[in-house]
Amino acid sequence: MVAPAAAAAELRRWRPPNATQAALREAFLAYLDARPMDACDRSCAPGHLTASALVVDASGRNVLLTLHPRVGRWIQLGGHCEPSDPTLRAAALREATEESGIEGLAIDPTPLHLDVHPITCSLGQPTRHLDVRFLVRAPEGAVPRISAESADLRWWPVDALPPDCDGVPEMVALLRNTG
Repeated sequence: MVAPAAAAAELRRWRPPNATQAALREAFLAYLDARPMDACDRSCAPGHLTASALVVDASGRNVLLTLHPRVGRWIQLGGHCEPSDPTLRAAALREATEESGIEGLAIDPTPLHLDVHPITCSLGQPTRHLDVRFLVRAPEGAVPRISAESADLRWWPVDALPPDCDGVPEMVALLRNTG
């Protein structure tokens, strides 16, 4: 399982792109300090860190989004940390690979974006996800395969994203600013 200390080290290495993301990073670090045993565990009822991936195609002109069955919106791939995940980055890559069916994904070493959102997750109780989002690049010619975790899965042009795709436009803007 991702140890809160490992998650904190990942966040400390990251240079946030703006004041809003810097404030979120400080809030995440404070939460990790306050919950040194369970901040990354889905059983942590007040909230827990999750790991997501903004998957872009080889051209960088399309993002892969999932129509999440429980959320009912198009969002980036990702989810809970599992016992086998040593880092948030590893959790994001595992989730992206599982949910996309694409082998050979390449993940950036540091986060792209942070977000906090309320959700009723898999344990059936309202909580918060403190989501750490990474940029992931798909290999040339990658063809996604829908998993049991998606109602649908498809490539969307970065200039024609679906409506109500929480946080994705912000991540795409950051992607454009970082090249």
